[in-house]
Amino acid sequence: MTTSSALDAPVRGPSLARARLPLWSFIVIAVVALAITALLLVVGAIHGYAAYAVVAALLYIVAQTIVSTSVEGWRHGKDRLMTSVLVVSVVLALLPLVAILGYTIANGLKRFDGVFFSHSMRAVAETDPNGGAYNAIIGTLEQVGIATIIAVPFGVLVAVYLVEYSAGKLGRLVSFFVDVMTGLPSIVAGLFILALWIIALHQTFSGFAGSLALLILMLPTVIRSTEEMLKLVPVALREASYALGVAKWITVVRIVLPTALPGIVTGSMLAIARVMGETAPVLLTVFGNPAINNNPFSGPQASLPLFVFTEVGASSDNAVNRAWAGALTLILIVLVLNLVARTIARFARVRG
Repeated sequence: MTTSSALDAPVRGPSLARARLPLWSFIVIAVVALAITALLLVVGAIHGYAAYAVVAALLYIVAQTIVSTSVEGWRHGKDRLMTSVLVVSVVLALLPLVAILGYTIANGLKRFDGVFFSHSMRAVAETDPNGGAYNAIIGTLEQVGIATIIAVPFGVLVAVYLVEYSAGKLGRLVSFFVDVMTGLPSIVAGLFILALWIIALHQTFSGFAGSLALLILMLPTVIRSTEEMLKLVPVALREASYALGVAKWITVVRIVLPTALPGIVTGSMLAIARVMGETAPVLLTVFGNPAINNNPFSGPQASLPLFVFTEVGASSDNAVNRAWAGALTLILIVLVLNLVARTIARFARVRG
């Protein structure tokens, strides 16, 4: 009876359960790592806030891995190590963005007033605390608007050709040139328009010339993003339409494009955000204008990136404050356009 009971009893191995570290322990480790790094900063062993952040992150990762391995075991220690590396990497990647935004907002608010948005720089000296970027804001919106009106439809058509109709050497050639244009430096686009439109064709510096340069930079982004979105449309939707006898071009217009519309809008906004802050193309083609010129097809015109570039190069603090306000305005314009695009993409999504 005793032997049978012993045989029937389950075999118990060593328990795999280990003690787990509470949440407050990681907070304590982080505080200690920050304190040690602050001490190193005080004694001069490290210099600068960037070095402080990196050293503190490394100390935290090493300390929490050692503590977790000794208490929870090597399996949990490895898990904690990889999790900490991922979290610290995300934080370190976000720090420059937060720092840039914070610094720009802090300096840009000094001149973020009604005068800045309602006046131009005509007859305004560098040391004058007045003056504004009304002419530059109008110029940027018109130049980017014209480039968008041309680039987005043309880019979508090229993407539709590459996905739906291309099957030979021409398609591969077009795709190759799109890849080449993706890595095209912005100043090369400006030089091309300067040489072709202004010098060869004897046209004047204008907002439209700047739009042509921005158009070259927008096209590859619009084409590639639209192409990828069209490839994500299920083949079954196309085949169902063809089975009902619908022509291919009607299938593309009525089924494929509406299905991919949210992605197309997002890609177009990425292209707009990319060219919105370009300085080199507008410097070579728009030329700049301290006065208000609402006609992008006649005469030099102002631009926000060019406004920031000009003002920050001045020696006066008032000019630098205007430059920071212009940079903040540029960020806000891009933010508003992205919010509008996401709203359009949300309501334009095809619902089953």
